Amino acid sequence: MTQLLAESTPALVGVVFLLGLLVGSFLNVVIHRLPVMLERGWKRDYLELEGKPVPAEAPYDLIRPRSACPACKAPITALQNIPIASWLVLRGRCASCRAPISVRYPLVELLTALLSAAVAWRFGANWTTAAALLLTWFLIALACIDLDTQLLPDSLTLPLLWLGLLAALWLPLARGARLPVDLRSAVIGAIAGYLALWSVYHLFRLLTGKEGMGHGDFKLLAALGAWLGWQMLLPIVLAAAGVGAVVGIGAILLRRRAAGIPMAFGPYLAAAGWLMLMFGPQLVDSYLGLYDLPR
Repeated sequence: MTQLLAESTPALVGVVFLLGLLVGSFLNVVIHRLPVMLERGWKRDYLELEGKPVPAEAPYDLIRPRSACPACKAPITALQNIPIASWLVLRGRCASCRAPISVRYPLVELLTALLSAAVAWRFGANWTTAAALLLTWFLIALACIDLDTQLLPDSLTLPLLWLGLLAALWLPLARGARLPVDLRSAVIGAIAGYLALWSVYHLFRLLTGKEGMGHGDFKLLAALGAWLGWQMLLPIVLAAAGVGAVVGIGAILLRRRAAGIPMAFGPYLAAAGWLMLMFGPQLVDSYLGLYDLPR
């Protein structure tokens, strides 16, 4: 089986696509439950700090309780939890009470599968693909959570940062591979990524008296620097800021968002980071080629 995947790109892409569907189903759980877990933890910490009794609560984590319909609380069976297929068969409704189930669940599963397959097609059967898949899955979870809550949880950004550094330390370096980067580039990337947005944040606050972004953005860019190296930081920031500005202005013009309302920046950082993972050197070379600049 391993030899088949190594020798056949279509087989590798197909297997990774199916794996991506399963991972996407789990990411739906992470995206929904992790913010709730954080909120519960903050409430417990507040009550303990105030010296108030902490009420007993049923266990709630990424495994417990079993997945259930938000409307009628009917447990979701294994057959009702098959990625994409179950949603289509049930026509987007609960099997028990027929309450609508958000289309976001199959979309996250499909997105994860497609991006995972693209990674396998791009890099082949090697350590680079394994590392790139892990980075891709973290970025999907972080982007969706930030869209929902404008939070980039430390429980995802910090492990992602350390995993990038560990990949640079332990995984073998292959000529022409995008991952891992060398350890020096990873360490400088992590430091520079954090300090870049940290500096922008404090400069903006000094000039305007307002906070322009959350601290989670610093940590996400630091993690991307650890994975992709300091060389990709400027392209990531420029791409994320450019797309974010276009989307934000477009939303205001279309009256989808009022001016001055905070907008999550994490999804744009995540998208730009994934694009640089896949096509970073080629995009940079193409840009420099427009001006005949040295690479």
